[in-house]
Amino acid sequence: MPGGVAHAAPGMPVDGGQHAQQWAAATRDHPGIAVTEDVEIPMSDGTILRATVYRPADAAGNPVAEPLPTLLNLPPYTRLVDTLVDAVAEHPELRPLLDSVIADASLWGEPLDGLHELAQVIPGGGARLLGINRDLIRSGYVQVIADVRGTGYSQGTWQVLQGREQQDTLEILDWASNQDWSNGDTAMAGISYSAINSLQAAALQPPSLKAVFAVEPAEDLAHDIVMTGGAGGVGFMPLWIALVNGLKFLPSLDALLTGQFDPVWLADRFADPLVMGPELVEAAFLASGPAAHDGPFYAGINPAIENITVPTFIVGAYHDIFSRGQARIFERLQLPAARKKLLMGQNFHINPGYRTGGPGQPPALDTLESAWFDRWVRGVPNGIENYGPIISDQMGGGWTTTTALPRPGSQPRKLYLDAAASGTAPHAVHDGSLGEKPTGPARLSIGPGVQNACSRDAALGTAGLRAILGAQCTRDNRTAETEALTFTSEPFGTATSVSGPMNLRLVTTTDLPEGMWHATVQDVAPDGTSTTLTSGGLLASRRAIDQARSTTANGDYLDAVHPLTRESVLPVNPGERTVLDIDLRHTDALLKAGHRLRVTVAAGNPVRYLPLLPSLAATGLQPQHVELDPAAPSWLLLTTVD
Repeated sequence: MPGGVAHAAPGMPVDGGQHAQQWAAATRDHPGIAVTEDVEIPMSDGTILRATVYRPADAAGNPVAEPLPTLLNLPPYTRLVDTLVDAVAEHPELRPLLDSVIADASLWGEPLDGLHELAQVIPGGGARLLGINRDLIRSGYVQVIADVRGTGYSQGTWQVLQGREQQDTLEILDWASNQDWSNGDTAMAGISYSAINSLQAAALQPPSLKAVFAVEPAEDLAHDIVMTGGAGGVGFMPLWIALVNGLKFLPSLDALLTGQFDPVWLADRFADPLVMGPELVEAAFLASGPAAHDGPFYAGINPAIENITVPTFIVGAYHDIFSRGQARIFERLQLPAARKKLLMGQNFHINPGYRTGGPGQPPALDTLESAWFDRWVRGVPNGIENYGPIISDQMGGGWTTTTALPRPGSQPRKLYLDAAASGTAPHAVHDGSLGEKPTGPARLSIGPGVQNACSRDAALGTAGLRAILGAQCTRDNRTAETEALTFTSEPFGTATSVSGPMNLRLVTTTDLPEGMWHATVQDVAPDGTSTTLTSGGLLASRRAIDQARSTTANGDYLDAVHPLTRESVLPVNPGERTVLDIDLRHTDALLKAGHRLRVTVAAGNPVRYLPLLPSLAATGLQPQHVELDPAAPSWLLLTTVD
């Protein structure tokens, strides 16, 4: 039977119960915070990194003399961003004004109702984890926020999570643990980039590091974002690289005003003004270079999860740009349930903390972070070791706890794609069925379109920014389905849990030597609303499978991992059948009685899956074909439990 790693039974309700009241009411012994800007941290190669140090202080602003544990955050976006985020998060009097702006926001008469969803990053604690966790500091921690090498106000050339930057992290931890204000113990936390470098550091096992709280990390950069399915985030990555490279040129205003401007900092910026730019151009236009294929470049970045020995709390989301790897991180951690946790929400990348902090919901993320460090850094017996171990915002079912994904008791279930009309999707290019037996034969053709720019996957691929334009796309996939093939099941007679990864076996042909496929799975309500649960994409030439890393159920792939190396590229012969196994990221959903399951197949989604230009040219942007044949059926393999 497929499934995650077995763990001890959940020990408390999803909201933490009485324990959460203790976490939220943890003593804030220190009324003030003393801030020291631009603290210089020398690296072993002579490069100077700069940090802001936040220390608990008395009412007069004097830092406490007691040595305390240190929390380290290492963002690449310049500490000015952390300061601005902190200014918004720590001024609740601005919330009514913000809520008013959100309520009135519109574009050409259409309400921008997605803004409300994205703004929950503030009450949900995500903003404090990106910026400054003031309650944590007041309770007796020092927080150090340092600009990684070559970003913000630090000297050097940006290394983009590579070896020298990882060495910097270890040296900063060593520096922090030996300061007069330190008791020698450290912890690491952060969102996205800072979560990844936290896991990198934990895998290297520095002696001072006691715990990690990683929000929206990646497990495998090539598979999770850069080239998911062979055509992943090439559209997203240039924008992100440009953002970091642009922000690194913002100088320290304090240094300018005090006459302490650092000419080395400026020289380092112009030494490599567009880090990773040439590599991305080479990959996009020539399909060559270190960024175009999985290999040594990515292997040197990906955290060695199995080497982590400190307690680790992972916060992910089913619609995060890194969602493919977050459940995998939890599974790979070689730790007991008390020392590892996974919280999976329904947010996008830019609004962690969405649907937390309210009744029946998990505590806000900043509260969970404080409780996690109190337990594993300071040894406070607060019970968080019994939380979870997996806390999941189950789509269609609300927040629940479980011990594994797929959920215990889940069994593999195969549903076959059928050309016969379901009668539920007249808006689609073809309204097919999803059933228990293969039928056919039939050929269904589909060409590239633009309507899937209005989809939850499009929002996912833009880290959530696309959600600003309204929930009519992120909450209902029917617009995207107008340029796709759909296959819809009969209504479920009883409530059914669907969890874990899925695999879509698709038998295809193309008229040209390449094909780009995009698949989504939806929960279809009786009123027709089609809510995306999970998705995946695959370039036909990238269909090779890494047997050692893939998971099977009853001899079929449940979680197919594609190597994505240069050597693994396979030919696509026009007119010949090409069998694809499209891996669909982990999900957790409750299909209520009367709801249906739908598979949607499209010829790509350029917002989420943009192939390298040579591959895109090879598709010719021409129609592609699904070959339905009972002798070689196409099917969806998933795990369910009533």
